[in-house]
Amino acid sequence: MEKFIDLTGVAAPMPIINIDTDMIIPKQYLKTIKRSGLGTALFSEMRYDEKGEENPDFVLNKPAYREAKIIIAGDNFGCGSSREHAPWAIKDFGIRCVISTSFADIFYNNCFKNSILPIVVSPEQLEKLLDDATRGANATLSIDLQAQTIKGPDGGTIEFEIDPSRKNALLEGLDDIAATLKKSKVINDFENNMAQNQPWV
Repeated sequence: MEKFIDLTGVAAPMPIINIDTDMIIPKQYLKTIKRSGLGTALFSEMRYDEKGEENPDFVLNKPAYREAKIIIAGDNFGCGSSREHAPWAIKDFGIRCVISTSFADIFYNNCFKNSILPIVVSPEQLEKLLDDATRGANATLSIDLQAQTIKGPDGGTIEFEIDPSRKNALLEGLDDIAATLKKSKVINDFENNMAQNQPWV
């Protein structure tokens, strides 16, 4: 899995609450099991009109945000059905971090499995970050996972919390299998001990 250490980039403001997984990637794109190529379908019902042409009013179609690496979103991001295609599409588009006041649990967990950093901030902090994001390409955010900080274009810093094990997995680029294999000696020692002391199990 790709490591996440730090990130500097344009943040796209999406001050919408309850952005669900169907909005992130509609159900018609769920037939594939490939993780690549889904970026064009990200937010497709908002990005394109009925003719398949770009909606110029949608934030990711605006010139300043076409290369956005961060999304600043409203409360309860990623709610709805549990489709891993949602983080696949986000990652394939080029987004590596989503910042909100809260996330749906399954989506939140899936982000870590796909090298995307979901950051939870307070409503006041979100308001400040949204204000920063409205400056477009003239202002970027810098995220340092090791330090657990977000630095705005004016030099202001926001600190965020993250589970230590999830943080370590992102820093080292470990998926669930790789994280388990790092503990292979402990697992083998346990199994050998069980075989010797409780061979009937």
